[in-house]
Amino acid sequence: MALKLESFEATDIPPAAESGADHAMEDARLAAFEQGYTAGWDDASNASAQDQTRIRADLARSIQALGFTFHEARTHVLKALGPLIQEMTVRLLPELAREALAPTVLETLLPLAERLAEAPIDLVLNPAARTPVESLLEQATGLPLNIVEEPLLGEGQVYLRLDGCETRIDLDAATGQLTAALRGFFGLSAQEGAK
Repeated sequence: MALKLESFEATDIPPAAESGADHAMEDARLAAFEQGYTAGWDDASNASAQDQTRIRADLARSIQALGFTFHEARTHVLKALGPLIQEMTVRLLPELAREALAPTVLETLLPLAERLAEAPIDLVLNPAARTPVESLLEQATGLPLNIVEEPLLGEGQVYLRLDGCETRIDLDAATGQLTAALRGFFGLSAQEGAK
């Protein structure tokens, strides 16, 4: 027995109606595709914006934590080094100033010596500073010097007098100012750390 199948072809529908239904269906499919595409794009944009906001917030928290950690580390280092540097300043600077006094006097004296005729230069200094200053000036210049010892002057203070002009060298004041500046710096750093 032969199998007979039923035909589902639309033979009754005119070709013009068939084409209108296809266009309507295609338009509906395109509209659905556009709607789905737009919804997907909007979802992706929203997700990207949320990710950007989260990343910015995480980055801001990390930078803030790093800044706080750096500030803490700096404060601890300054607290640890402060007493050492201040002690070095108190012990070493005066010695360095004493060693630098004679070369500083020479450096100050040489421009003045160019204006000098035969008049001696008056050097007013502390008796403890006389030997190093006098020996260096005699070796380096051979200028006539009139050395006046003044015990009230600090060991880092010298006055040069020539033809009514006076020049003051005060390494004691420079040392004191540097020491005070370091104490002030470490004092401020300690106050910042306490905040």
